Amino acid sequence: MPVHTTPQGWILETAHTAYAFGINAAGHLVHRYWGLKLPDLQDYPAPFLSDSEISFINPPHLSREEFQAYGGLRYSEPSLKVTSSSGVRDTVLQFVRSEVAENLLTLDLQDELIGLQVRLHYRVHADTDLIERWVTVKNAGSHTFELERVFSALWHLPEEQTYRLTHLTGQWLDEFRIHKDVLSEGTKTIESRTLTTSHHHNPFFMLDRAGEGQAFEDHGDVWFGLLAWSGNWKITAEVTHAQSTRLGIGLNDWDFAWTLEPGASFETPVALAGYTREGFGGASRRLHQHIRAEVVPHKNLKRRVLYNSWEATLFDVNLEGQSQLAEVAARMGIELFVMDDGWFHGRKWDTAGLGDWWPDAEKFPDGLTPLVNKVKSLGMDFGLWVEPEMVNPDSDLYRAHPEWVYHFEGRHRNEARNQLILNLGREDVQDYLIDLLDQLLSEHDISFIKWDFNRYVSEPGWPAFAGNAKELWVRHVQGLYRVWGTLRERHPAVVWQTCSGGGGRADAGMFHLADQAWISDCTDPSARLQIQEGYSLAYPASTMEAWATDWGKDRFSLEFRFHVAMCGVLGIGGHILHWPEEDREEAARLIALYKDIRHLVHEGDLFRLRSPSQDVISGVQYVSRDQQEAVVFAFRTHHPRYSQKTWRFRLKGLNPNARYTVEGFEGARSGQAWMEDGFPLELAEFQSKVLKVTQI
Repeated sequence: MPVHTTPQGWILETAHTAYAFGINAAGHLVHRYWGLKLPDLQDYPAPFLSDSEISFINPPHLSREEFQAYGGLRYSEPSLKVTSSSGVRDTVLQFVRSEVAENLLTLDLQDELIGLQVRLHYRVHADTDLIERWVTVKNAGSHTFELERVFSALWHLPEEQTYRLTHLTGQWLDEFRIHKDVLSEGTKTIESRTLTTSHHHNPFFMLDRAGEGQAFEDHGDVWFGLLAWSGNWKITAEVTHAQSTRLGIGLNDWDFAWTLEPGASFETPVALAGYTREGFGGASRRLHQHIRAEVVPHKNLKRRVLYNSWEATLFDVNLEGQSQLAEVAARMGIELFVMDDGWFHGRKWDTAGLGDWWPDAEKFPDGLTPLVNKVKSLGMDFGLWVEPEMVNPDSDLYRAHPEWVYHFEGRHRNEARNQLILNLGREDVQDYLIDLLDQLLSEHDISFIKWDFNRYVSEPGWPAFAGNAKELWVRHVQGLYRVWGTLRERHPAVVWQTCSGGGGRADAGMFHLADQAWISDCTDPSARLQIQEGYSLAYPASTMEAWATDWGKDRFSLEFRFHVAMCGVLGIGGHILHWPEEDREEAARLIALYKDIRHLVHEGDLFRLRSPSQDVISGVQYVSRDQQEAVVFAFRTHHPRYSQKTWRFRLKGLNPNARYTVEGFEGARSGQAWMEDGFPLELAEFQSKVLKVTQI
């Protein structure tokens, strides 16, 4: 059993780790331990109760509570803040009961005065050393509550140590940059206030010790996690004056409120976290394995090589032009042809048409069926771009329903990219989108949908809402999940991609609905190496769509551009009608190579060999779970400051006692030899190589 109930409390054990908490002498639910699994259940520390009675420093403030509510003698960042219509603005939680069902533990806490019930959920994923946490808050009293903050989890680190926070920052065209901060007394906050996950930060963290005890790629203690949510979120990493480090993660409480009438409940999104002694790489592989096996909709999906028409045609799409692109794509070995923006009613540029999701009669007088049939006859599947949450003021939908967008009465409605955001908190908007997109999918043989979101929110108002309009931040995401989820139920074979101007909505919440993400609009291959490295900290290559395009074609070889994109789900986005025949033939060769190795890229364990953010030479390796085979990608970018031409690559993740061959090198060596001694590799500027590794 992964969940143990003992006189000291509860212990959650995975294959290699343990997480323990219990009730202390004051009746508070407190954290006890998070780290390597110990030999005996009696080895874990007892629930702690401080005996401090110094002025301004009281036992409740020093307690490391599992879920700390605002109230009493507590002054650190709370996990819960509630106001009752009775006038009470604090919360006093007492333990009531626990329940264990296989790998799931639930604990019930209650504030008897106001009738607030809080249920803490813990689900153990033993194989990947991960723990899921979420919270259900219920109003069991007679007064109305206003929920002002409710985090999904509060994670505590071993005390009296200094930690370093690794997180992902960025902006449009420059997402998933790795950033590290040494935490000092106070609170470090990262968040999104954009209505989406955002390009600026991602709801993901890694923590390791600062200084001499710091972790590295392949070894060291790392505590890590993420939030499965696709809207506003918040992470607070706090170091108290008593050198206690804690990290809260959940919905962003900025401009948020949720009204709980008597009998009503509210459930938070899921937070996922784990611990490893195998460094940052070990943390990433655990998250990758979990997302592949437990999260994405199609667990055994063969992700197809796709062509996307956007960079070739922009909005100038029609049957003839798309058919010509499809013919060339098919000869290159493309498996999925995706028509991007410009196909729907009134869409000649980005100033009109959003909201009217039916084929434009001028561009496609006979509808999409002739193009779909053409693509299918060439042996490819057909995909389509949509942006359902948006509307142009110049559209039939907006003219009929201007009240359906976010706005404040009397305020100017700010457009971005000439568009406004539909209020998906409204059920009538949800129903409209479900009906329209269901009709589109029912009438056409569409295998793939790219769902985009190309602006951040402004004027977040909902004048017609009878309750607190601050609920819209959550209701929009819930509405998105309902629309997308309903369409998935009706069309289960369709593969969905999440996109928001690139990586603005790539998160574990979306991966319950979408099998892959478009992680950046930047297709510069040199820049992509760093973007892809940051993405790989949290999310697997099987979810990362990457394109080889015409961006930088005068600087980067076609092979280099392809090799970078082959580190994820390969796509092609260049204007292939303009490619010379020799480039098309080379592309066909590279696509064939990718098809031969993609099972390793998508299903294997990722090992980061050399970082593109730290050196001109970088490399990644994907190893099959049975260690029978692997593939290595090696890249060189700019000239170094010296004349070195050859670099040594040391492999990772092989069976040390088995023997392997490495493509391009004579003879077989033990896995241990390839990992300890490696091999020399000569690379010119902006040159790349792909090497197969095979056990014999």
